[in-house]
Amino acid sequence: MLTDVWEQSDNVFAKGKTDLSRVPVDELVGRVFSNGPHYHYVFDLFDQELVYVSPLVEQVHDLTIGDMTFQSILDQIHPEDMDFVASAEATAIRLLQERIGMNKVTSYKVSYCFRFRVKGGEYRLFNHQSLVLDTDNHGRVSKALNVHTDISHLTTKNNYCLSLIGMDGEPSFLNLEVDNHSRAEQANRPSFTERELSVIRLVSKGLTSAQIGEALSLSEYTIKNHRKRILKKAGCQNMSQLLANCVGDGLI
Repeated sequence: MLTDVWEQSDNVFAKGKTDLSRVPVDELVGRVFSNGPHYHYVFDLFDQELVYVSPLVEQVHDLTIGDMTFQSILDQIHPEDMDFVASAEATAIRLLQERIGMNKVTSYKVSYCFRFRVKGGEYRLFNHQSLVLDTDNHGRVSKALNVHTDISHLTTKNNYCLSLIGMDGEPSFLNLEVDNHSRAEQANRPSFTERELSVIRLVSKGLTSAQIGEALSLSEYTIKNHRKRILKKAGCQNMSQLLANCVGDGLI
């Protein structure tokens, strides 16, 4: 189902192999944010060949790097979530083509959640994040970095939404409905301001109110007020609950 989505969008993806540009993969992984057991891999959209796989994958799945294929990773997805994953990918492609522009494809991180089978056969909720690393001479997607993070220790509730997180100053599109996917009614998610999002992301890095105030050129008192308003807006009792919700929503 997933590769069918890509094949139907043949004008988006490269028509042949390209050389992997010199990209700081480890630095990119750090920017993507991983708050739990995770692994990453680089693959080629032209033929779904795995270009690089983090050794951490063997700690998460019952897979061996030497025998792994892209399909063997897909096979770990919960069967009931596969339809959502394919729909989320199709929606992301549509939004990049129609709303954002394919010329900005390397400036966006695609984020959504689904259940993955882990060692021992149990299914856990994971956050999937994807970055385009390379395009061909026509701007079509060639290679991508995927990061899969186990977030089941933070939340077990999937909102079945898609987020396109802007980098390099680009705007973000958060908690979007996925095309052609019916889901149970979810509580309305809060709409945070850019300032509130900045505070949330700095809190997630372990900074105190005083440190956040210094980073944002605001007083500690102002930051504390921001934190109170954020919790009230989100309907959360504490910052731990808030951060768990934000990870699930792809905000951090």
